[in-house]
Amino acid sequence: MSARHLPLYAQVENVIIDRISNGSLPVGSRLPSEDSLVQEHAVSRTTVRAAIQSLIQRGLVEIRRGKGTFVTEPKITQELTELTGFVEDMQALGRSPTAKVLDQRVVAADELVARRLALRQGTSVVRIQRVRLADGKPLSFDETYLPKELGEKVMADNLSTEPIFSLLEQKYHTPLVEAEYQLEAVCADATVAKALRVGLGSAIFLIERTSYSLAHRPVDYEKLHYRGDQIRFVTRLARRPKDPRKGRSHK
Repeated sequence: MSARHLPLYAQVENVIIDRISNGSLPVGSRLPSEDSLVQEHAVSRTTVRAAIQSLIQRGLVEIRRGKGTFVTEPKITQELTELTGFVEDMQALGRSPTAKVLDQRVVAADELVARRLALRQGTSVVRIQRVRLADGKPLSFDETYLPKELGEKVMADNLSTEPIFSLLEQKYHTPLVEAEYQLEAVCADATVAKALRVGLGSAIFLIERTSYSLAHRPVDYEKLHYRGDQIRFVTRLARRPKDPRKGRSHK
């Protein structure tokens, strides 16, 4: 469909997208007012608002109450289709991944950690806390729990530069076969907010991931706190074929 045959709101939207792309409207800049856009494009206020709402849904702009509409930094789009680590994910997206280790120590496994690692509650495990950065900007606050023997080996490595997944597989001969993911929307508590430099209560994607080695042995449990304003997750689902024998009427 040619541009002139697009709905009016989409034509206005495309003009704004072009200006964002070519730098005329850089990240952090304020969009022209509704009145200005109405006059510039000779359209109704309803049309302008529809264009803005579409831009918001695409994550390109945001409304700041009492201030106006501003260009946001494009969100990172990450696919959840296979078991990969942060470094692999960011490199695949053309981003530069780094890490900052905040803490690493031996702790007693609480009920949740013990269950995820198939251990008794109170068993000693290694907990590693890191901030993961993409292009120098904090994106995720990670808590990683490992069985004590394996974790103490990992703690001796430079976790600012070496991914735990790579260490497990390449240095400590612990192949990662599969993982279980749980994704939840939460608000940033004080620890997460400080680590990610966001406001208390900010939107966070919490991913709980348990990774398994051979014989379905859990070797890595993680709580990954991603900034909700910086990333979106996508996946592709196949519809299960229906059994033609089901649903038949029986006389």
